This record gives sequence, structure tokens and C-alpha cells, in this order.
Amino acid sequence: MSNKPRDHFKKIVIFASGSGTNAENIIKYFQNSDKARVIAVFSNRRTAGALKRAYDLDVKALHFDRDALYNSHEVLNVVRDMKPDLIVLAGFLWLLPKKFLQQFAGKIVNIHPALLPAYGGKGMYGSNVHEAVIANKEKESGISIHYVNEEYDKGEIIFQATTQLENTDTPDSLAQKIHQLEYKHFPEVIEKILDEK
Repeated sequence: MSNKPRDHFKKIVIFASGSGTNAENIIKYFQNSDKARVIAVFSNRRTAGALKRAYDLDVKALHFDRDALYNSHEVLNVVRDMKPDLIVLAGFLWLLPKKFLQQFAGKIVNIHPALLPAYGGKGMYGSNVHEAVIANKEKESGISIHYVNEEYDKGEIIFQATTQLENTDTPDSLAQKIHQLEYKHFPEVIEKILDEK
């Protein structure tokens, strides 16, 4: 029999800037897991849906401003005290500062709504990505889950999944296809990464 305490689970911290559907999906996926839990959701937007979704699911919801992330060690210290096993960026739009990346090297992952290295970089998020993919008449798009480094969308790719594009697809319909891939694969990939830690 294991002598680990029953509450000994891997700790996940999520950073999100938007509505938080991925954050909610990840929280729910691990809610009854004895392996891992989401212990906090951080957002740089006070009105982000991600914070309300976290709060409604009894997960700590924390807002911070640019100063707390870039000009002081406030966010870094709060996260460090939580001792996360993995930090998950789920629609988080700011670059993390170097000191943060160094503190949590190899422990930060992001999801991107396209098949990197294509359609990545500054400004390539949300509908901007889907509009560009459709404008270029691509035959497929998908998701990329990757480690985070000092450049937008340049970290080592961990996992990709694809979806086919139809001639009738719009940015909205493509976004729905991408969301389905995110909801299906992101929690599973997070779980696999934690299993290997």
C-alpha cells in the first residue's frame, strides 16, 4: 500500500487572459483525479471569464497587473510559494519575463490554435490565426502544445493534432473545430507530462 498522503497530488497553475473555456475544461478534467489538481488560475484581465469560471469551481482566482509581473517579483513569489508541478498557459497573451521562465524552466506549457511553426508569433492568437489560415487556403489546421520560452510560440513542440478545412469554413467554424481539439487533447497531454515528471 502507498504511504503517500491522500492529498498528495501534482499541482497545476493556469494562466489565462480570456473567457477561460480551456481553463474550465482542465479544472473539471482533474477535479476528481487523485494524481493532479488545478490549484489556481491567474489572469492579467480583471474581467476575464477565466477568473469567474475558476471561482465558480472553487479554484483560487487571482488577478495581476503588468507591474506585478514585469516590474516586481510579486507574481513570481506567489506562484513559487504554490510549488506548482506544471504551469499551463491557456489563452494567456503576455510573454512571461525571463526571471519567471528561469524559475520554472521546463515546467511551463502553452497551447496554440494552429500547427506551429506556421501561424505563430506576436499577434497570432484567436480569430487572427483562423482568418490567416483561411485566407491562405490551407487544407488543414490544428493545435500545438509546446514548452514556453522567451519568444512567442517558439518553444519545443510536445504534441499536435489536426483538423481538415472545408471550402465552406469560416473563422468561426474553424474556431469551433480547434476548440474541440483543445478540449479533447489538452488535459490528456497535461496528464501525460505530469506522469513523466
